Formats: sequence, C-alpha cells, structure tokens
Amino acid sequence: MTAIKIAIAGVNGRMGKMLVQAVNDNPNAVLVGALEHSQSEVLGLDAGFAVGIQTNVRITDDYNIALKDADVVIDFTRPDASLALIAECERRSLKMVIGTTGYDDAGKNTITQAASKNAIVFSANYSVGVNLTFHILDTVARVLNEGYDIEIIETHHRHKVDAPSGTALRMGEVIANALGRNLKECAVYGREGYTGARDAQTIGFATVRAGDVVGDHTALFATDGERVEISHKASSRMTFAAGAVRAAVWLKQQNTGLFDMQDVLGLKNA
Repeated sequence: MTAIKIAIAGVNGRMGKMLVQAVNDNPNAVLVGALEHSQSEVLGLDAGFAVGIQTNVRITDDYNIALKDADVVIDFTRPDASLALIAECERRSLKMVIGTTGYDDAGKNTITQAASKNAIVFSANYSVGVNLTFHILDTVARVLNEGYDIEIIETHHRHKVDAPSGTALRMGEVIANALGRNLKECAVYGREGYTGARDAQTIGFATVRAGDVVGDHTALFATDGERVEISHKASSRMTFAAGAVRAAVWLKQQNTGLFDMQDVLGLKNA
C-alpha cells in the first residue's frame, strides 16, 4: 500500500505534536507538511523537534509550502483557523480529517458543503474506545428509554477553551437521537440557584476543568434503585492522534462525502 501523504495543521499544539508521532508510527502514512500560525516561535524548525523525531519537514505558515504535496490535511486547531483551512483545502481539492471542536451551526454547514467536493472525516473524538462507547450508548438509551434521568459529566485539562466538550455533546446527540429527542431542545447546561424539580425529558451536562486531565466522559442513567454509568477515560492524547491518522489512511479510498469515526471503524452497520 502506497503511504498516504499527510499535512498537519497546528503542528505545535498539544494534539499536533502527538499527530507527528502517530504519522511516524503508521507505516501507511508519511508527513509532508506542517502548518503553524504566522506568529509562532517554531516556524522553520523540523516538525518533529518536540517529540525527538527528524521528519525533514519544516514548520511553516505558508499554505503553498505545507499543502503542495499533501493528499490529506489533519486539522486540530480552532474554528476560525480551521474554517480558513477548509476553504483552502476545498480550493486545492484536498481531503481532510477534522478534529477541531467548538464550531457554530454556520461552521458545521461549511464543512458539510466542503464534503460535497472532497471527502472529509469530521468527528468529535478519534479514539477507538470513545467511538465504541457512542455505539454502546445508542443501545443503552434504547433499552433505558423510560424512567431514567440522563446526565453527562465530562472533565478536561485547564487549557481547554470550549465547553461542554465535543465528545460530551456527541454523547448527548447519540442518546437524544436514540430516544427520538432533539438535543437542542432538551439539553440543560449546568444548574445554579433554585431550579425546581428535574424535567424527566432533559439531558443534563456537567463540565469540570482542572489540572492536566486528557479527557474523562461519563453518561449516567439513573432511576429509583439503580444507576448505569458508561464511562471512557483517556490517559494519553496519542489515542486520539492514532485514530486521526487511521482516519486519514481510510480516506484514501473515498472521493467525496462527510464521514465520522463510526464510518472509519465500520460501526454504523454493526
């Protein structure tokens, strides 16, 4: 199998550094481009400097350099930078793996439109374990569909800028869809003061930001006399990075369309 050529956006970020390692570890992938913003102090350095790897790929802020040889761009940045990159990839007919979170509805629509021209994997979480958890939650929600209060609790490191996490929101979407509800109408984000009794149709979210926690997520189904908790805990960002590279390799066989990690893992028909 010919190795897929990958460019990484936000290569000096927490995920970017792990992605460099993950590409290096995957025999079906090769790094050909490394992007950072124009004020970055690492411009000109080898993309693998932070993880002790020599890639012979220099970090740049120039699309023409970073993207010229790429088949797929992996993007774990922020919505504003990501949307500019999506437009550039659309112009160059480049496929994308998008792990950025925090988009508004307009941003999500932009991704959908771009996927009509070039294949895109867009997922809230690239961990294989998390995506299996999504699959399990669909089954659990369909069984515990009456008389159970549903709460989603997530914890991340102090530097995370969006809340709730994209993974927590996706958990809520999976559960709401299984129950025939609209998450936008039934979600409750935090509680304070005199809130009154809990509405049985709601799905609650609680967010914790502390320390260096990579990502903990729990979906709680509670009724009188028992509770069921479905949890996933990540101890390293490498699980997300390896999944994203796996998605990039999978994209080699796709021409157009919007996919998620469930597609990559073949879980939608499982």
